[in-house]
Amino acid sequence: MHLTPRQQKILEAVRNTGRVAVEELADSFAVTPQTIRRDLNHLCDAGQLTRVHGGAVLHSGVANTAYAARKNMSREAKENIGRICAAEIPDDASLFINIGTTTEAVAEALRGRRDLLVITNNLNVANIMATNPDCGVMVTGGMLRRSDGGLVGESTLDAVRQFKADYAIIGVSAIDEDGSLLDFDYREVRVAQAIIANARKVFLVADASKLNRPAPVRIGHISDIDALFTDQPLPDVLARICRDHDVRVRIP
Repeated sequence: MHLTPRQQKILEAVRNTGRVAVEELADSFAVTPQTIRRDLNHLCDAGQLTRVHGGAVLHSGVANTAYAARKNMSREAKENIGRICAAEIPDDASLFINIGTTTEAVAEALRGRRDLLVITNNLNVANIMATNPDCGVMVTGGMLRRSDGGLVGESTLDAVRQFKADYAIIGVSAIDEDGSLLDFDYREVRVAQAIIANARKVFLVADASKLNRPAPVRIGHISDIDALFTDQPLPDVLARICRDHDVRVRIP
């Protein structure tokens, strides 16, 4: 499918940052938002992008976006999500924190807390929490996924199953409209399932770009969690599912 020079530049921008916003692109190219929406639709039809609320992300039905790009996507939203989630974690608590850039934002927001025990299969989280001398850090071990510092595999599962934590802070790659929680790596999913099963309360942190995004492996259902921390109101169908299953939805 033929791409115009502007569409090629849009695609390059998404590859660099992981996500683009309609209004920002319109300002950058000095065109109307309607023109940008047509460009994004064209790129989606070409299988290059996937539309999300307010913009688009790289199309990734079977492979996740690169870690560096994910780290930059929705950075402010993730910081806000991390802040409101961390506010609900009391001192003197034990918690799992799994793989993900949004869970890392929660860890950043927990830097100043006291007497936490953090169990994690995310080396980035371990390094963040290691700067806090008043918190204990337990790293699960396992096979290192060099792309993002995640630890996965059977030894990771064995380590997680040794604990019963007060809280689990989990991230996902996608939330389907039926409430399914989805990810890309089956090994990571198995660890996330074990974390959910071994926590007294489960908090899901996910910005709006995770909605209506394809991912092939099912972690579980939104009814498995106690609270969802996100940055925008949920679509009506998903909001109703949360209400039906007593899942609290927190928005900054």
